[in-house]
Amino acid sequence: MIYADNAATTKMSDAAAETMLYVIRESYGNPSSLYAVGQRAKEIVEDARRDIASAIGAEPREIVFTSGGSEADNQAILSAAELGKRSGKTHVISSAFEHHAVLHTLKKLEKQGFEITLLDVHEDGIVRPEEVEAAIREDTCLVTIMYANNEIGTIQPIREIGAICRKHGVLFHTDAVQAVGHIPVNVVDDNIDLLSSSAHKFHGPKGVGFLYARKGVRLSNLIEGGAQERGKRAGTENVPGIAAMATALKEAEAKIIENSALISEKRDRLIRGLSEISHSALNGDKQKRLPGNVSFCFEGIEGESLLLLLDDRGICASSGSACTSGSLDPSHVLLAIGRVHDVAHGSLRLTIDETLSDDDVDYIVSSVKEVVGYLRGFSPIWRDLCAGKKQFIL
Repeated sequence: MIYADNAATTKMSDAAAETMLYVIRESYGNPSSLYAVGQRAKEIVEDARRDIASAIGAEPREIVFTSGGSEADNQAILSAAELGKRSGKTHVISSAFEHHAVLHTLKKLEKQGFEITLLDVHEDGIVRPEEVEAAIREDTCLVTIMYANNEIGTIQPIREIGAICRKHGVLFHTDAVQAVGHIPVNVVDDNIDLLSSSAHKFHGPKGVGFLYARKGVRLSNLIEGGAQERGKRAGTENVPGIAAMATALKEAEAKIIENSALISEKRDRLIRGLSEISHSALNGDKQKRLPGNVSFCFEGIEGESLLLLLDDRGICASSGSACTSGSLDPSHVLLAIGRVHDVAHGSLRLTIDETLSDDDVDYIVSSVKEVVGYLRGFSPIWRDLCAGKKQFIL
């Protein structure tokens, strides 16, 4: 099997799994308990908090543990909105190709009377900082722009956007779920006020993540109950998950430059090979993209059929976000960068890591070429295109 869907989830690293198992067996106490077993669990949580904070240039007290990126996104956005509302600011700026954890939260705010501006991301999949600045108003309380897109992998000009927000006194949140552990992220240098992340995207366990909230940014509670996480996230801490997340992030950060270069080389080899397929197109900027992301559209086919036939050949891939894999609608991300419906339906996302070999790359390329050719062979849309009844778009 060749696993090429790391943007959906990653395999837990051996070190993270060992850490998790050790904590489950040996440090099973409740971190809120005063006896030794509980206090040892508390030490593990606080050690993890320090390690995670260090990885992104934050202070430990600025890290709040969550169940994952979606919860962190929700808490960050709703907290900023609540702060804004208190001072009469009810305008939020975001982009049209955010993760649904962001877009659906913004829809919720819209129903509460907030005005939402969704910026275009252009054909290259990049938000323009000058358009962010032009959209800022006196009543803007938050800008939320993802660090790197989960479907097409484009990396946004976060530092520039953050500087603009800082200049105008507007809070800046970034969904960094796809970025943390894969490219260098520093919340201070990048002018970030709020940042979301999830462990299972960087070889940690599922069901645990964190929210960075800059000192002075007051968080609203999503979950009421006990006083865990300084009263900002009730519920007994997931100590094994938190410890494993810290191990995975430390491991990823230690190899981030080396792995980035290695994975980027394989990514570019995939792009070159798939570009040889006629009437195909890479989605998003070729250079400003995550090391492991390859997103293509192939005209005249359906992405779901492509995925099933690749699965028969032992290749695990996706057509976009795993969170919307049950939807028959074309990707909102691809539509946002200008792909028409017919083309967006024929999408393929390959997200790779450092374990992929050159032979694996070559096998993926040859398999995609064969499957695309096979599907086009009995596609009425493809026949119409070749007969001139319809015009090629790609």
